[in-house]
Amino acid sequence: MANQLAVNSPDMKAAVAFYGRQPDAADVSKIKGAVQLHYGGMDERVNAGIPAYEEALKKANIPYELYVYEGAQHAFHNDTAPTRYGETAAKLAWQRTVGFLKGKLG
Repeated sequence: MANQLAVNSPDMKAAVAFYGRQPDAADVSKIKGAVQLHYGGMDERVNAGIPAYEEALKKANIPYELYVYEGAQHAFHNDTAPTRYGETAAKLAWQRTVGFLKGKLG
């Protein structure tokens, strides 16, 4: 949802996406704020879209941070799903998220 919000909300200053599906590359230039992206290294389905998204972000000169947490699964931040939750990755991703949002919105 965060990626779609970034594409469809011209007033957005910052968005953080956790293991979300990427927007269509043709829509990436509509993003007006910075984005931070978090992906689980084992999430092959979602991660397949990373290269095209990153290329489109670079082409459109959109500020972004991209993190892939090796060994982490899709939904690694969901502590109610013990088979997917990755505490180390979740804590680091949250620390990065808070710092990013404070820097962009503070």
